[in-house]
Amino acid sequence: MKLLKIIILGLGALAASSAFVSCTREVPLVATVQPGTGGSATVQIFSATVRAARNYIYVDGAPVSGVAIGIGSIFPATAYAFKVSPGAHTFLIKDTLPATTQVPLTFSQALDSGKSYTIFTYDTITNVKQSTIVNTIEIATDTTARLRFANFIYNTTAVPAVDVYSFRKGTSAAVFTNVATLQVTPFIPYQTGISDTLYVYATGTTAPLIVKQVVPNLTPGRSYTATYNGSFKGTKSISTFATY
Repeated sequence: MKLLKIIILGLGALAASSAFVSCTREVPLVATVQPGTGGSATVQIFSATVRAARNYIYVDGAPVSGVAIGIGSIFPATAYAFKVSPGAHTFLIKDTLPATTQVPLTFSQALDSGKSYTIFTYDTITNVKQSTIVNTIEIATDTTARLRFANFIYNTTAVPAVDVYSFRKGTSAAVFTNVATLQVTPFIPYQTGISDTLYVYATGTTAPLIVKQVVPNLTPGRSYTATYNGSFKGTKSISTFATY
């Protein structure tokens, strides 16, 4: 069993792997709930763009972010989303530093009233791309939360899909299976009030690509996204943030 093998290997194996992947503890952002969107859409933006350092966000030419966000960061940082009127809008995400080599990202996005969206930026600063995901939010009536997995790891060539295992759930089955690059899974129920560690493997392999504690103390009824990002051949990370 994959996780059992890792546990037997113990701290020595984990220490060896730490030279290649980032395994620091990461507490997910607990965003402020904003119940009721009225006639607006709600939008959040996650930066998985490798080497991005100071992105500012504009909607229809007006700045909406007062603080720059870099790779692994979510906007807004203190609420799960910002509100935008329904209809077609022009988004601009750019580094405002005059000497930057980052290419500005401009795209048009149609938004529907009452819907929730997460926009992921990815690739590198010289080839920034975006993927807009409609969030299907299901508010649990029990003590569970909801968790999904997004794969935005960067590499110059295609890399294998990944399977994701949970230390708490054991080795009988992956919690997320065969998640391809640029894929975002549906939300699944997830236990709250515990700390857990996710193990990410290339599908069909036995050595983890990254091992990271990413989901401590999830709040019942909330929805979270764990995003696998960074450079496949360099520093990898898993960032966990509240989507609702």
